Amino acid sequence: MRIIRGYLIFLLFGCYFLHAQNKQLLYDFNEIPQSLMVNPGVETAFKWYGGVPLLSGISGYGGSNAATVNDIFAVDGLDINDKVRNRLVQRLGPSDELSGNFQLEFLNVGFRSTDPDIFYSFGAYLEFDNISYWPQDYAFLLFEGNANQLNRRFNLGDLSMRGSMVNVFHFGVNKNIGKDLTIGVRGKIYSGILDYNSTGNNGYLVNTEGQNNIFNTTLSADLKLRSSGFGELDSAADDDNVSSALVKRALFGGDLGLGLDLGFTYHLSERTVITGSVLDLGFMYHSGDTQSYSLEGNASVEGIEINILEDFGNLNRDFWQDLVDEVEELVPFQSSDRAYVTFRPTKINASLRHDFGKPVGSQENCDCSVTAFSSNARVRFRNSVGAHVFAIKRPRGPQMAVTGFYVRRLGNVMALKASYTADKFSRTNLGLGVNLQLGPVNLYAMADNLLSYQNITGSNYASFQLGLNIISWNKR
Repeated sequence: MRIIRGYLIFLLFGCYFLHAQNKQLLYDFNEIPQSLMVNPGVETAFKWYGGVPLLSGISGYGGSNAATVNDIFAVDGLDINDKVRNRLVQRLGPSDELSGNFQLEFLNVGFRSTDPDIFYSFGAYLEFDNISYWPQDYAFLLFEGNANQLNRRFNLGDLSMRGSMVNVFHFGVNKNIGKDLTIGVRGKIYSGILDYNSTGNNGYLVNTEGQNNIFNTTLSADLKLRSSGFGELDSAADDDNVSSALVKRALFGGDLGLGLDLGFTYHLSERTVITGSVLDLGFMYHSGDTQSYSLEGNASVEGIEINILEDFGNLNRDFWQDLVDEVEELVPFQSSDRAYVTFRPTKINASLRHDFGKPVGSQENCDCSVTAFSSNARVRFRNSVGAHVFAIKRPRGPQMAVTGFYVRRLGNVMALKASYTADKFSRTNLGLGVNLQLGPVNLYAMADNLLSYQNITGSNYASFQLGLNIISWNKR
């Protein structure tokens, strides 16, 4: 199908330049309403807020841990096939990740209950998430073949990928418990648009010396690919009706799932705070427009074998088709439309923050202290410093990042957050986030790996986040 073929090409080449969804600049930046989305237990300071639809929360990431766009597409006089072979095929290994995430908010609203210690939020957003590991031996077979690779065992388990596009509807409750603890929980309903996954694969392909022919080729395979939504969109493409098909699946017309976010903020002292959150504890049940493909079995063949004495009278026989039929009988390719279940990529955040300096000036002009109208009101301080740890569950183990950050508040109008992040993708990732509070208008913008912007095509990583909200503050 055209959509599947095009999507797989996009995964192998386009998604190579994407990275995972660590939002270290947004996390615990509690002047911004969207910080609730990465920790439902963050301390809130709003009477109510409303995100501007399609502008309140936009985030995108791009990166690579082993190659850059410039490595492949630079105008340097080298043949692009040689660059792909030398800088991708021969350099990357099966532990190199090809991952990415994109989110777009349609709606995000929050309001305080009649009980000032309880805050509610709800909304919807679109999310695309992908993780694909570099298929090292598959890439080698594609570019070099196996003709001159006697006894080399090509690992078919190098194929590991999963991804989805979902529309997420959520409702959260945030509550202050005493003066030191704030907890939060958010329920989610997932409406699946697209899904694919091929993980836990095993097998190998190897050439050894043959007895009747030069080579004996052995194939041992246990491979599976599952997908949902592609057939419906492919049919819609034939009728030029893709947009309506996407909307239908986004509004509970496709796969369905449930999820949960949990979070907390706890004050060890007036100025020292620990936080934590677990996001997307959930699953998806894929039952609409599913398609699964499997290849399982073992076969050893020595190519086309002809016995002249026995086959002399039947040399017009299709010996190649006989070979194909023999392999397909031993290693059958099967398909089905059975439903299946996947689990969401769970994320964990934790931070330790110390506030210092003088308190932010009088709240009477802005009425926007951290908990200005709560029965357990706290004072904000001009400076904060701390550390943040992020982890996300992936098919081949967790992907992690560690961040150090500094926050500077300039009155009630502006707050700046600077960060340094270390992970497998970059060791020089400096980031900066800016939050502006212009009366009721809240505007924020954030970017990572600022040193790379002088040559973005030669960078291993870049990201951005931005949003626009309207906020109402209560008086003390």
